[in-house]
Amino acid sequence: MVSLKLVRRYLLRHKVRSLLTVGSLVVALFLLCLLQSLVVALDAGVRNAKRNRLVVQSAVSLFVDLPVAYQQKIAAVEGVQHICKWQWFGGRYGDDPMAFAQFGVDMEVMDRLYPEVVIVEGSYVDVMADRRGCVIGKSLAQRHGLKLGDTIPLIGTIFPGPNGAAWEFIVRAIYEPANTAVDPGTMFFRWDYLDESVKAMTGESPGTGTYFLRTAPGADQVAVAAAIEKLFENGPQRVTSSTEAEFNAQFVSMMGNVPFFVSAIGTGVLIAIVLACINTMLLAFREQQHDAGIAKALGFTDGSVAGLMLAQSLLLCGLGGFSGLLLSKLLEPAMRALLGSQFPGYEVTNQTLLLGALVTLAIGLAAGLVPTLRARSLRVVDALRSVE
Repeated sequence: MVSLKLVRRYLLRHKVRSLLTVGSLVVALFLLCLLQSLVVALDAGVRNAKRNRLVVQSAVSLFVDLPVAYQQKIAAVEGVQHICKWQWFGGRYGDDPMAFAQFGVDMEVMDRLYPEVVIVEGSYVDVMADRRGCVIGKSLAQRHGLKLGDTIPLIGTIFPGPNGAAWEFIVRAIYEPANTAVDPGTMFFRWDYLDESVKAMTGESPGTGTYFLRTAPGADQVAVAAAIEKLFENGPQRVTSSTEAEFNAQFVSMMGNVPFFVSAIGTGVLIAIVLACINTMLLAFREQQHDAGIAKALGFTDGSVAGLMLAQSLLLCGLGGFSGLLLSKLLEPAMRALLGSQFPGYEVTNQTLLLGALVTLAIGLAAGLVPTLRARSLRVVDALRSVE
């Protein structure tokens, strides 16, 4: 049976070395959880996408706007229950380096199209009563200290304001997302305000980048999507229809093979940490050879001496690894606030923590394997000849 008191004493013999090893493991496991959580965040929009929502966009490019006249024709397709225009605004808020998304939408159907956008302050009624009214996420409100009734000035980059002035929106509602797929730092405003303002300046409607629609219960999404595409196959502008999950996956693919790069970075860090831990345990074995020989001479079995080395490795790696996991969970709210605009679904899931725990165990076993085998096969006479 391995004495935990003896294990602790051996680890504390070189406090600085043990502390540095634990610290490196804390950083490594925290980084592993961070990288894995970024992958989870990228997949959140795909994983939590509703099966009854479709997205219609230009077949040429997402950056080509669709005519407003398409809305009535799409709404008339059998199986379409609700339809809503979504127009990317792309405004700049002061000198904020963390730009947030802004969309012009048909506010009157938002509650039916996106029930997971839960209003916690104000209401859609208040937004509809104000031409410049908007809905903002709770994290966005907290980040900029915004509250109901405040004005948000945005410098238009795609749609310049009248005479180059800033657009002004009034906060009439604040939402909190029901799941991690919805960005808590987005602003939604009335599309008709954008339409009327742009028409007054240019004489033309801004159109809309996409149409989000909800299908009726029991409707065949494939058939609905095919009917919409067929409706405009001869122009004036062809469209493509996709499920919300497919549409969200497009943005993940635009960023390249992020999971591969994240995995490569994480693997490199772990290999470096494993080698460092192996080196630590080999040094510990070299220093403890003489003690191991004395222990065997006093009647300790090969297994108990070997177990002593393995227990040191597991305890050392366990302290560092699980501290890193705990740190990643404790810092989850702060990281979500920091990365919310780029990775709205950031979350340290139980699966990520389980992966971290298994990696910690694997590092402990790998680092202690060679010293454990050496301790088991160590002869008493060789150990007693060694100099500590």
